[in-house]
Amino acid sequence: MISRIDLRGDALPEGGALRDLLPRAEFDVEAALEKVRPICEDVHHRGTAALIEYAQKFDGVTLEQVRVPAEALKTALAELDPAVRAALEESIRRARIVHREQRRSDHTTQVVPGGTVTEKWVPVERVGLYAPGGRSVYPSSVVMNVVPAQEAGVESIALASPPQKEFGGLPHPTILAACALLGVDEVYAAGGAQAVAMFAYGTEECAPANMVTGPGNIWVAAAKRYFTGKIGIDTEAGPTEIAVLADSTADPVHVAADLISQAEHDPLAAAVLVTDSAELADAVERELEPQVAATKHVEDRIKPALAGKQSAIVLVDSLEDGLKVVDAYGAEHLEIQTADAAAWAARVRNAGAIFVGPWAPVSLGDYCAGSNHVLPTGGCACHSSGLSVQSFLRGIHIVDYTRDALAEVTHHVVTLAEAEDLPAHGAALKARFGWKVPQA
Repeated sequence: MISRIDLRGDALPEGGALRDLLPRAEFDVEAALEKVRPICEDVHHRGTAALIEYAQKFDGVTLEQVRVPAEALKTALAELDPAVRAALEESIRRARIVHREQRRSDHTTQVVPGGTVTEKWVPVERVGLYAPGGRSVYPSSVVMNVVPAQEAGVESIALASPPQKEFGGLPHPTILAACALLGVDEVYAAGGAQAVAMFAYGTEECAPANMVTGPGNIWVAAAKRYFTGKIGIDTEAGPTEIAVLADSTADPVHVAADLISQAEHDPLAAAVLVTDSAELADAVERELEPQVAATKHVEDRIKPALAGKQSAIVLVDSLEDGLKVVDAYGAEHLEIQTADAAAWAARVRNAGAIFVGPWAPVSLGDYCAGSNHVLPTGGCACHSSGLSVQSFLRGIHIVDYTRDALAEVTHHVVTLAEAEDLPAHGAALKARFGWKVPQA
């Protein structure tokens, strides 16, 4: 059901050589880019008409308008299962607790008497958020995108989710209900690359956005790449990943369950166990069979995901080697199920989010830990962070110098400008002092 990679016996290679030994899903965004390009440009030129045509082509629905009527949002919330509503409200509450603490304050530094630099944090004006709606429905992604944007102070928030034939061309009602709970009333029935293009270019119904965030399939990722530079993006999200660093103290029932929990997302989902215990590896393999058999989505998602080249049990000589492996892998979600798990977690450098010990499974982070589940995939955790309040803020430096403070440093500025053969830079200061450089 799941392959093994044995890295015991020899010294582990460094850097890219180690990464090349580890399992990873094939996710060719560059190839998809050429297919989404004409879709994006069609939306650019035809606007809403193009979106309606793609809804018919890709989603099998006939739309009269792309924007979801306000009444549909109210109805979705009114008809939401009370238990689901309570769970969403708790998820929102916990996410707000965490994300509210992330908001940075403006800070002024006095560099010299009379000379200050203030870093001012300003939210982007308008964001377009994407909530997937393909194999599964993800109201949790609505929460994870909307809450940090709201806590950052973004004034204009719009959300898109694919139209569903089953619901008369509207996005899934649970998505709509989550929007209503969060006070987001600008919602569009649009999916895939065309939804990203709608936010990037704007249409008759939808004003253009400064930024687009949210997970999606390869077409969404390709569209984000296409528009990089025109709009801000969070990340080109690929298939979901879980890595578990475990030793002989880990419970194989827990480990197997957690691997399966991510495998049920998608046949390209990655489930990786890194362990120095062959006994644990054997026990986890034995556990996978009955647990997989007892759940849903077995043939179309879980089995292909576990059997795919992106998933494996990786055997290492020691937890020190295991730490090197998980750092090289840079998982979206990393669980530490070892003795003294907190100490090992503190040493991890590369992960989207780290889950410490047996009572912090990835599923908790997906819904109700308070953390954000929009995280870097495909090894991007070595240079990128998950979605947060900071994702929606821009730092602007405000420079304020008096005449005396400028005079004090003018000779240095002129010297550096001339060293770079940019004399007009220095002249801009000389002009303020009668073309004479003040004495230091």
